[in-house]
Amino acid sequence: MSIPGGSVAFRAVHEQWGTVFAHLPDLGCGRGWEAVWRVRPRAPVVCDECGHPMIAKTSRAGLRFFAHAPGAPACALGLESLAHHLLKLELAGAARDAGAHAELEVRGPDGSWRADVLAGDPAGTWRTALEAQLSPLTDADITARTERMRADGVTSIWFSDRARPPWLGTVPSIRLATRDGDAGLVVAEGLVKFRDARWRSAPQVPVADFLRWAFTGKVVPHAPRTHLEYPLRQLSQVWTAPQYIAAEHTHLAEEERRRRLQEEQTRAREQAREKKRDGIRARNAVSRAKALAEATAAEQLARLDREREPRPRPGVERALSRLAHEHDVVATVGWSMGDSRYADGVPLVDENGVPAAVFAPEPRHVRGDAYLLLADLLLVFRTPTDVRRFENAMKRAKHWPVDGFRTDSTDADPPNIPHRDGTCTCAVPQLVARIARIDYPAEPSEQIGPAAALYLARCRGCGRRYSGPWRRTTGNRTPETRPGR
Repeated sequence: MSIPGGSVAFRAVHEQWGTVFAHLPDLGCGRGWEAVWRVRPRAPVVCDECGHPMIAKTSRAGLRFFAHAPGAPACALGLESLAHHLLKLELAGAARDAGAHAELEVRGPDGSWRADVLAGDPAGTWRTALEAQLSPLTDADITARTERMRADGVTSIWFSDRARPPWLGTVPSIRLATRDGDAGLVVAEGLVKFRDARWRSAPQVPVADFLRWAFTGKVVPHAPRTHLEYPLRQLSQVWTAPQYIAAEHTHLAEEERRRRLQEEQTRAREQAREKKRDGIRARNAVSRAKALAEATAAEQLARLDREREPRPRPGVERALSRLAHEHDVVATVGWSMGDSRYADGVPLVDENGVPAAVFAPEPRHVRGDAYLLLADLLLVFRTPTDVRRFENAMKRAKHWPVDGFRTDSTDADPPNIPHRDGTCTCAVPQLVARIARIDYPAEPSEQIGPAAALYLARCRGCGRRYSGPWRRTTGNRTPETRPGR
């Protein structure tokens, strides 16, 4: 549309008639357009923004407007685009079609805001500013302007006919568009319905229909609490009918009820499982204690049979070191090695002959008494791979304790093996045996014992290792190696 030179406005102030509106048939004061257009002398109308004289004009398409006379100062109205003025005019017309009184470019009481279109009912019970916003605006700015109007009792609805207004949904807002085959504007984005547990875009409606609903409370602003199945983007604030808000609330309440019910059911199932596990643990405690007592008795009998002296396998020395350093258990190879209850593994027993661990048991032999015993003992393997092989085999065979097996591996050199450089030649060796980082008194003996088979003794007199058979003389630590020394 071609517009003659000068800035565009649809509102001016007449010297005698007060505020006049170019878009109204009677100018809003009972006068015709001819009373201000092409009259001589020029009609005494001025801009209500800057006070500069204005001229009534008509475009080639018949659009009536006021323009600043030449020499006008910088004026906010003069900076507005034609598109902005036309959108304001559309909004004013739609507000009147919706049954409201509409006035263009109305200032707030203290001048801190100016509504593009101020709509209200004749009785003045409500007022709503219809804002045409085409230029970029930050969320903070548009929120601040909305709050300033709200402080004076004026609600607001922001409109744009641009493709993607960045502030859409920050405040009560609507994106408008022109529908094919229709010269009027329709609501294209911001009006939604709650269907099938989610928000969906509502059909396009003329802006006058939307305003009629908004003025009467049939649609209200709402912050969605569920997913917005929207073709363009998620919006923080939309327009919808109160019944759809209630539907969302009902849906969320039902979702919360189902969530709580599911949590209660899960908790009840877990409590039932834990109660069952407690029962299994109680029964296991009895059966495992019995199995351990029987294994201990077998170990005591084996110790009486010196012809069945244990022959440690490779890696057992590391297992004993690991047991001492990582689990604080001082152990030796049991005399009952070869008993089926250890599943072809090596029993590692404490000083009292009670089994404390088993080295490298074979999963295919973990059955019956062996299962009851090994389920309660520490199982030590050479490598983590051996641990995984054992556990996978037991799971496949469905032989798995309620709390699983306790396992460990020896994948590093034991740190307590002393250096073997030189041999004691003292006539009366003063021996000490270092076991699990602790020194114990020892003495030469005629027969090698389980500890001597696994650990080395040294002479405190010469500091060298002792190569002959030895035995511990007492279970007490030597004074010089007690903790803190």
